[in-house]
Amino acid sequence: MEMKTPAYSRTIMTEIVLPNDANALNNLRGGKILHWMDIASAIAAGKHAQAVVVTVSVDQVSFENPIKIGDVVTIEAKVTRSFNSSIETYIEVWAENLPSQNKYKCNTAYYTFVALDSNGRPKKIAPVQPESEEEQKQFEGALKRREIRLILAGRIKATEAESLKSLFETN
Repeated sequence: MEMKTPAYSRTIMTEIVLPNDANALNNLRGGKILHWMDIASAIAAGKHAQAVVVTVSVDQVSFENPIKIGDVVTIEAKVTRSFNSSIETYIEVWAENLPSQNKYKCNTAYYTFVALDSNGRPKKIAPVQPESEEEQKQFEGALKRREIRLILAGRIKATEAESLKSLFETN
């Protein structure tokens, strides 16, 4: 049976920072933003997989700017690539101070999920079909990021990382 390829999946989630979400400096707590990022990216990955997904890794998280109480947070999560049962998403977080209309980028990260079938076993999923130049760039980089994750997790040896070999070859 041929798998139907879903559209390039993306999710946009919006939250407001309330006092209960903040630390002693009146900034959004790091754990809270990571939680929101996980939710948004899981929705994007789940839409692509047409299945329940579970988080398996969080990579390259950057905290560029603090987010203040009262700011509106917009999280955009996009599926960059899928493999057999895993899905990589890229997340960007923007905040906006409504009275001043100042918008600023706050966070980025890559999250990886595994799609599960009804028995809780990894499920084969459809490939991603990038359309734009930016989507193609993310798609191509996803294989390198995946191999780095697998090397760091001890699941493959560096010599087995085919897409990374050109980075280490000398003439």
